[in-house]
Amino acid sequence: MHLTNFTLQRLSAVALFIAILSLAPFMSSVRAQRPSPEQKPDVSSKALITKQTPDSKKKPVEPGAVKQYTIEQFMATTRLGGASFSADEKSILFHSNKTGIFNVYSIPVAGGEPKQLTNSTKESTYAVSYFPADARFLYRYDKGGNENEHLYLRELGGTERDLTPGEKTKAQFYTWSQDRKSFFFGTNARDPKFFDIFEMSIADLKPILIYKDETGYQIGAISNDKKFIAFGKPGNNTNDADVYLYNTETKEMKNLTAHTGDANNSPETFDPDSKFLYFLSDDGSEFKSVIRYDLASEEKAVTEKTNWDVSFMSFSRTGKYRVVGTNEDARTKIKVYEGATDKPVAMPPLPEGDISGIHFSESETRMAFYYEGARSPANLYVYDFATQKPLKLTESLNPEINADDLIDSRVVRYKSFDGTEIPAILYQPHGATAAKKAPAIVRVHGGPGGQARMPYIASVQFLVNHGYVVLDVNNRGSSGYGKTFYKADDQKHGREPLWDCVEAKKYLQTLDYVDGKKIGIMGGSYGGYMVLAALAFKPEEFNAGVDIFGVSNWVRTLQSIPPYWEAERKSLYAEIGDPNTQLDMLREISPLFHADKITKPLIVLQGANDPRVIKPESDEIVEAIKKKKGVVEYVVFDNEGHGFTKKANEIRGNKAILDFLDKYLKGAAPGVAKN
Repeated sequence: MHLTNFTLQRLSAVALFIAILSLAPFMSSVRAQRPSPEQKPDVSSKALITKQTPDSKKKPVEPGAVKQYTIEQFMATTRLGGASFSADEKSILFHSNKTGIFNVYSIPVAGGEPKQLTNSTKESTYAVSYFPADARFLYRYDKGGNENEHLYLRELGGTERDLTPGEKTKAQFYTWSQDRKSFFFGTNARDPKFFDIFEMSIADLKPILIYKDETGYQIGAISNDKKFIAFGKPGNNTNDADVYLYNTETKEMKNLTAHTGDANNSPETFDPDSKFLYFLSDDGSEFKSVIRYDLASEEKAVTEKTNWDVSFMSFSRTGKYRVVGTNEDARTKIKVYEGATDKPVAMPPLPEGDISGIHFSESETRMAFYYEGARSPANLYVYDFATQKPLKLTESLNPEINADDLIDSRVVRYKSFDGTEIPAILYQPHGATAAKKAPAIVRVHGGPGGQARMPYIASVQFLVNHGYVVLDVNNRGSSGYGKTFYKADDQKHGREPLWDCVEAKKYLQTLDYVDGKKIGIMGGSYGGYMVLAALAFKPEEFNAGVDIFGVSNWVRTLQSIPPYWEAERKSLYAEIGDPNTQLDMLREISPLFHADKITKPLIVLQGANDPRVIKPESDEIVEAIKKKKGVVEYVVFDNEGHGFTKKANEIRGNKAILDFLDKYLKGAAPGVAKN
């Protein structure tokens, strides 16, 4: 039973903390070391992605030749996600924020207008899955961004049923059973720290406990014969995790990846015949490979290995197709194989971009996926294996925006203070030349183990369209570049990773089209922390800062983590610091205790319901700067959590950022503190 949909939602031991401090839709970076299936990739040697490197010497377009768009126009672009075929395979379930908030829709596989199925005006609502034999479907939403999502059933008559009630309950859909008569899910209703596993029959919709977790395991896959459950378990640090195999008949739990030294192991899927377990491992290597474990003989074999991390692997229902994704230099590439022969499936080329959200139909005759490029937001496609033709079902980009006015990003590399090579994504505005220099922004992703990536980011294209150079940095500690690079920031936050960002500024100053005296820093979540750290610990380096939901006080953040992160507590402390034993160090790297050194203009954005970086983190840094008569603006969103799910808030937030940068970076106004 391959958990195709769930594996895109679930996170490995390392990636779960990445999620703790990653900023979701607003910053739009894929920061986990394994992209979610809603963030998957290109296809093979004859792949879905054609390799094209933007010409860094391309003659810039004159400013007058490019139209400048408002934030309202950028946010009129639609964001999409999710994919589930209906029982008759004539339509696909997905979610869209077309109305200004996410709702669930269906669309014919032959093409046509989407039909709105939910009508929420308050909470963003996300598609999970159609029922196997009728038009009922599962969906999920939380309350005001508190992240306590429940699973809901939309009945045939249109009524809603909460399948996982409880004020503080957090629920996760895992997968359907092979016979499609039941599905598996998890909740922390019994103990807020751990997720128990249940099976719910379609016939009576009553949950039956399958596994009671009292240890802190993270589910990875359930075999089709229901005999085995594969778990991941975090270890002592973010580069230490094991795969466990639980036998539901004997109740035996076995560690399959006991190791010495750093090794990150995470379960992926069982084969459809329940003979093998596939998991990812970087044991003895810089990068993750696919390992096949024989459930009968207990033998292991490497089945997929590259010079990059393998991000995921999954099967279609009977194993007719197998998909493997790799994280290759800020882009996810995929290969589709025939299950019986292991031969690559030839796919028609698409322009350079990412394929994500892959979902096979039950008959295995079609494949739904999302495609997006730097100038093209994600669109839903369906591919027919018989005709070998992909059909585009949606048009996400606002028709008022000409894609030619947007910018293709490119990967660059620069040397940091100690010679370490730092990869980054560079955006050069049309019209920026040595004669017409542009202000610039160093952008820092969330995580800390996140990754700046190539596909479309509305907030970045908006800034570039308004004349800002953007350098999206993969400082040390970022995922995707090997485990040595990934762990290079452990217990070094506020120092070496920050210095990489300072060197990013110096790299920008070498570009003849950048105004070296007008460079700011911007980031969300952990990236927001880096903004505050830059202004507090390197106060003369950047001219302005944009902090979106950033950590200001590590002591409080580490002490207030949600209970369901209990399994990652040890590795989290190893990554940042232990508030029980390293209090002085954590205060030393927390900008709040050094706010008197912040002299450059700052804007802070914060969701009032954020459970990851709670509101006092922003309240107190703003108040501390105001006391010193510093320049600070503060924007609070009463109905958001850790990231934006509502267009009105995205518009308000992005407009506030541009206005701030135009005044304090591009305009370099001295300014005074604002309330």
